[in-house]
Formats: sequence, structure tokens, C-alpha cells
Amino acid sequence: MKDGVNGVALGVFVFFFAAVTVMGFLAARWRRAENEASLDEWGLGGRSFGTWVTWFLLGGDLYTAYTFVAVPAAIYAAGAAGFFAVPYTILVYPLIFTFLPRLWSVSHRHGYVTTSDFVRGRFGSKGLSLAVAVTGILATMPYIALQLVGIQAVLDVMGVGGGENTHWFVKDLPLLLAFAVLAAYTYSSGLRAPALIAFVKDGLIYLVIVVAIVYIPIKLGGFHDIFAAAQEKFAGPPGGKPTGALAPGEASQWAYATLALGSALALFMYPHSITATLSSRSRDVIRRNTTILPLYSLMLGLLALLGFMAIAAGIKVENGQLAIPQLFENMFPDWFAGVAFAAIGIGALVPAAIMSIAAANLFTRNIYKDFLKPDATPKEETKVSKRVSLLVKVGALAFVLTMDKTVAINFQLLGGIWILQTMPALVGGLFTRWFHRWALLAGWAVGMVYGTVAAYGVASPTQAHFGGSSAEIPGIGEIGYIGLTAFVLNGAVTVVLTFVLNAVKAPAGIDETSPADYTADAGDPGVRVELPPAVPEPPSAAAAPGGGR
Repeated sequence: MKDGVNGVALGVFVFFFAAVTVMGFLAARWRRAENEASLDEWGLGGRSFGTWVTWFLLGGDLYTAYTFVAVPAAIYAAGAAGFFAVPYTILVYPLIFTFLPRLWSVSHRHGYVTTSDFVRGRFGSKGLSLAVAVTGILATMPYIALQLVGIQAVLDVMGVGGGENTHWFVKDLPLLLAFAVLAAYTYSSGLRAPALIAFVKDGLIYLVIVVAIVYIPIKLGGFHDIFAAAQEKFAGPPGGKPTGALAPGEASQWAYATLALGSALALFMYPHSITATLSSRSRDVIRRNTTILPLYSLMLGLLALLGFMAIAAGIKVENGQLAIPQLFENMFPDWFAGVAFAAIGIGALVPAAIMSIAAANLFTRNIYKDFLKPDATPKEETKVSKRVSLLVKVGALAFVLTMDKTVAINFQLLGGIWILQTMPALVGGLFTRWFHRWALLAGWAVGMVYGTVAAYGVASPTQAHFGGSSAEIPGIGEIGYIGLTAFVLNGAVTVVLTFVLNAVKAPAGIDETSPADYTADAGDPGVRVELPPAVPEPPSAAAAPGGGR
């Protein structure tokens, strides 16, 4: 590690950070609507994004600074087991091709802004809608925190903030400033800000990875030497225990496969994934994106190889999250290291903005409006969502500043277990009304309890509880992903109770959707359910179409 502040790298980083900050504020004028006082405009960008904007937005949303730092860090620490992220991003796109266009259509017809809006409309259940909303918020919070961890890793490697003995305020001031900028332009521009910045973010990431995958191996003697160094490290000392493997062994195959499958099922259950999806202007935009998004998986596979390169380059760090930023500083010229650091930093801003917007929309539509103020106008909804987006980011920042970074990572893994339990209600509801709302709620509760308890019992070298996301699968005896086991229990309870509740003719709730809603496209006659405002507003402040329910 170089001593002091890397001034050249910091200068390049600040330049790009300042550029995207300006873009974030200017985004408020991009495709500006006449009436911005609705969640359709602030929280979904006016539902107006085409194929390429949606592609960059989803890419910026799904492939984050955490991905950039953590995937190769997992390879650096344990070997090829960290490659699970590559197959799961390949599995996910055929899956979402089957249901995302249906979700977009029904949401377009009824003005749904969140997944909980759809669940409430489909099953006529505020309780089930609340469960989905709370799960989404809980799962999103640590995910936002990890984006800030990514920025902090870059700042640490550049030497910004001083040493360990520096006062906490001085040490964390750069992160606080980055957070303040993110909060300001998200509040001002809504989803349009990350949509515009995503172009810069993805361009930088592709540039850095292409250069890294060519330049670094040349400096290290080629991939043969890189893999040889990794093999030597993972073999451990003579007579000692291996620390990893270039390929997962037989004992870890269940864990690898179930984690990849469970992660694929969970990825588009996250609120930020759905928010980016619903911002597109047509059903065909979603279909096209499911076919071109796998290009990011190619990038991810190349990115993962950086973990092996860090081993061959002799990178030694106590915190594995610093391995790749440190590799860039050691191997690249200072100016290009700054470009790489900017790619990671901006790669944190885009998803953090979308995640905070998605969590705020869930609170506003499915807690505030459903339970606290049912007569809230679209303008009031937008105000509440803006304020809650700030609170969400403050909570994530507090999480990062007060807790160990390993805890943040493990809570994000717990969030993945939780969010997967919303799949029966969301995806099941898109194809059938057979599931009973009470059965879905009971199945969700069983999955949440089992997943949380099982994760609590997992220890790691640094934590007594919540130390990982894999445990023994009951009845099989193999180690597997807890979230997938919980999902199977969730589904079993849902199916059994649905049979029972349907047999006793328990009230099923009112379905406000119709079969035609699930195949509707932009321009088709819509059926938008809207509540009139409690107090009439002047014509200039009237709600935009689709702003309420």
C-alpha cells in the first residue's frame, strides 16, 4: 500500500464524482413532466424509459459497487466457490422473461408502483401487502449499506480520511460528503438521476474491466502464472489445511448449486429491481432487456478473475473488501487507478439511489397510505417518499459507521433469505389466483422464521451468529442455502393451507385485476384505480394519471 494520499488518483476520482453530481441534479430537467407531484414521476421516472435507458438502469441497479468489490474478494479469499454469482445471473434472465412482462402490464393498467401494490390488488389483503413491504424494506437497508462500504473501501485505499487514530469525524468526512451529495440529488431528481448517471457508471466499469483483464495479466506473466499462484495459496502450507480451491469440491457442490439457484430466484424480488423494471415504457422493453442483460454476466465473469490476479500480485489485506481496490492502486498508473476507483464509487451511487427510492415507495404506498393516511393525495405521497428516502440513507450510513463491515455483509445475506420468501405471493399471483391470501401469509411467516433462526445458528471466525447463509438441509443432510430451504417450506405450507382454506370456503379477498391486464401494453385502454384527494386541489396541482390508486 502506498503511503499517504494518492493525489493523482484522488484528483481523477473527484473529477468523475463531481461530473456525475452535476448530472444528478440536471436529471430533474430530463424528460420533465408538466406535473411532477406523483410517484409515477419521482419514483418511476414517468414510466418512460426505453430499451437502452432501462438496460443501463437495470445494469447499474443489479451490478453494484458491492459486486465490483465483493465477488472478486470472495475469489481472493476462498477460490472458485465465489463464482456462484456468475451462474445465478445466467439463470435469472430466463426466469424473469416469464413473469416480468406480466408484472409490468398489470402495474401499467392499475398504476401499481410497488410489488405490494400488486399483491394487495390481486389478493385483496392489506396484511399480505404489508408483509411484502416490510420484507422489502428490511432486505434493502443492508444492501444500501454495502454500497457505502464500497465507497469507503476506495477512500481507504486512496489514503483519504487519515489513519486509525484519526478522529472519527475527520476519518468519515469523505463518506459523509458523498452521502450528502447522493441524498441531495436523489431528493431533487428521483429515479431520473440514477438512470442518467448509470450511463457513466457502466461505461467506466466496462472500460476498467477490459483494461484490467488485458493489462494486469501481462504484468503478472499471463494467466498460467496467475492460476499457479492461486493454486499454491489455496493448497495451504505443507501438511496444513487447504484455504480454498480453484474448483469447488464434491462436499461443497450442494452449497454452491443451492446458493446460485436461490440467489437467482431472489434477485428480482428486491424492490429496486422492480422499481427499475416498472420505469420502462412498454412490455417489449422488458422482453428485450431480458435478452441483452446477460452481457453483464460476461462482464461479471471477467471481473471475478480479478480475485486470482490479486493473489498473484501478492496483495495482502486484512479486510478482503480492500483486495481489488488495492490491486488497482498497485498495478495501474495513478491516473487510471483513479478511473477505476471512480467506477467503483459511482457504481455505489446508482444502486444506492434506486434502492432508497424503492424502499421509500414501499413505505409510502403500503404503510403510510394503506394504514396511516388512506386519503393521501399523489402530491403528499411524493413528499413522504422523498423524506423517507433520506431516512433510509441515513439508516444505512449509521449502519456502516457503527458496525463492523463483516456484519453488514452478513446482514445483506440475511436480506436475501428474507426477500426470497415474497416470491410465492408475487410470482405465484402473476399466474394464478388459486393460492389463498391467508395461506400465503402463513407460508411467508414460516419461511421468515425458519430462515432467520437457521441463519442465527451459523457461526464464522468473526461472528457467533449470522455468520453465513448456508446450513444443513433438513432430511437431506447436505449443506445448502438457507434461503432456498426456507422457500421450499414456505411453498409447502402455502399449498397445504390453500387446500384447507379453500375447502372450508374461507374468504379469499377481492381480486381487482382481470386476465387482460396481464398482457396489456402501452397504449392499450387502461383501468387505473385512483382515490380522489380528501381536499380538492387547484388544477395546477392535480394528480398526474396513475399517481394514486
